[in-house]
Amino acid sequence: KRGKHQLGSAKWNTLESKGFFETERVRFELLDRGRNWVNVTVLDEDTSKPVPCRVHFRSPEGIPYQPHGHHNHVNSNLGTMHNDIGGDLRLGQITYAYIDGTCQGWLPRGDVIVDVARGFEYEPLRTKISIEPGQQEVTLRLKRWTNMNAQGWYSGDSHVHFLSTQGSHTESLAEDLNVVNLLQSQWGSLFSSTEEFTGSPSISRVGNNIVYVSQENRQHFLGHISLWGLKKPVMPWCSGQAGEAEMGSSLETTLSHWADEAHSQGGYVISPHFPVTNGEPAALIATGRLDAIEMLRRTDFNQNEYYRYLNCGYRIPLVGGTDKMSSDVPVGFYRTYAQLGENEFTYDNWCRAVQQGKTFLSGGPMMHFSVDGKEIGDTLEIPGPGTVEVHAWAESTLPIDVLEIIQEGRVVASVESKRGTRRLEIREQIKIDENTWLAARTGGGGLLHPHKQMNLRGVFGHTSPIYVACGGDWWMFDESTARYMLTMIEGDLSYLQHKSPQDMSGNITHHHGEANHADYLERPFHEARSAIHNRMHKLGISH
Repeated sequence: KRGKHQLGSAKWNTLESKGFFETERVRFELLDRGRNWVNVTVLDEDTSKPVPCRVHFRSPEGIPYQPHGHHNHVNSNLGTMHNDIGGDLRLGQITYAYIDGTCQGWLPRGDVIVDVARGFEYEPLRTKISIEPGQQEVTLRLKRWTNMNAQGWYSGDSHVHFLSTQGSHTESLAEDLNVVNLLQSQWGSLFSSTEEFTGSPSISRVGNNIVYVSQENRQHFLGHISLWGLKKPVMPWCSGQAGEAEMGSSLETTLSHWADEAHSQGGYVISPHFPVTNGEPAALIATGRLDAIEMLRRTDFNQNEYYRYLNCGYRIPLVGGTDKMSSDVPVGFYRTYAQLGENEFTYDNWCRAVQQGKTFLSGGPMMHFSVDGKEIGDTLEIPGPGTVEVHAWAESTLPIDVLEIIQEGRVVASVESKRGTRRLEIREQIKIDENTWLAARTGGGGLLHPHKQMNLRGVFGHTSPIYVACGGDWWMFDESTARYMLTMIEGDLSYLQHKSPQDMSGNITHHHGEANHADYLERPFHEARSAIHNRMHKLGISH
């Protein structure tokens, strides 16, 4: 019908017997041509053993037939945080089920389109199979094209929310990810993953897979901070106004104090989704409180903010993570590869490799970068001005179109592919006149997903720097960045003194136990200002 007007009609038994029926204005077609309950096994091509992965099944007409117990279509795009969370993934209009290598459920007879994927080191599979009447078994195979673990590189997501520990194991094993930093946090009166904290790593019984539950502590003006490897909680989780902390709350602490508490128990401190929110990061960097910076976006703004601190002489590693909050984001979609070399794969060894700068960020590509044989995170010492040989390559199942060598934020060598390719490589002689740093980055065309969490996350890779010391100890300084940092610090102090919500003096006993709360809040910013002034004085620059 259209409204009350009938356009055509058909008898059900005719549809069942013929599969279709046509009138002058309407074609009726029976899309369910019969179904079989099918057991599916996905094998690793090299080991012939079931391999965790994500799968999607659909008819040629686009009707999904997901494994039993999984969504045919993940609920999202609702404009709220009330989305389906665990066990499934939605990319665009395709919903995947995370499986351990086996699953079962209904599949339609006839042609079935299958999508299977497992992280970035396996060839994704899209194929068409045929289900015959009575058939109850299907075997699929995935092929690994590279093995980064065998080369000493182990991958991790720096930043995940809302999953359970077991859910993190399930999804990360299916994405071929070694480490998940599952971060508790707070949104007003909503506290996430409260029951998951143990103060120790959860190690999977199968595969090289570790989940560690820690925290992302948040403040709406000063910013957010990720604390890895906590042995005990760092309280309060969030502070100062609704959205982060509880409604009506006051500013109880700063990111710097949270960082100090994490370091005091052997933890690690990361600036998440750098440089947003860009309140306290300058003070954290000036005082050496950051172990790494996380980049979630492939934009000039994100990259240039990172480069400015490197140019000012701050050696800060780069990590990749997702800030995953729903099933619209695969765990490890942006990930950190850390080089452990001969060291055993443990959570602490992985974090120490990150802290040492032996990392590259990947949104698809695998990367290699060396300068005169020195590897990512190393310092190359040369006696004076001269040239160095740079070697970089990037390889990916997702097409890449550019590979660049970056020196102090400038592109000094590059190679491109207009159509996109799986591999790009550079060997180049680079002139060195003074202390500097070099890094490699790569990218591919197009954005992969329209969801707001996935915006601007195209195919991307970026190494941490290799530092070149020319004729002495490595040292760099950029006066414009130093003054920029001082401006940021003055803005933080102005916020603390004039805008931040604080309880009346004497009305409250604070968690830190100090009598003067204002002095407690402001102390890290005075430390940061002094640290920058001291660096300026060494060069005879007035402030």
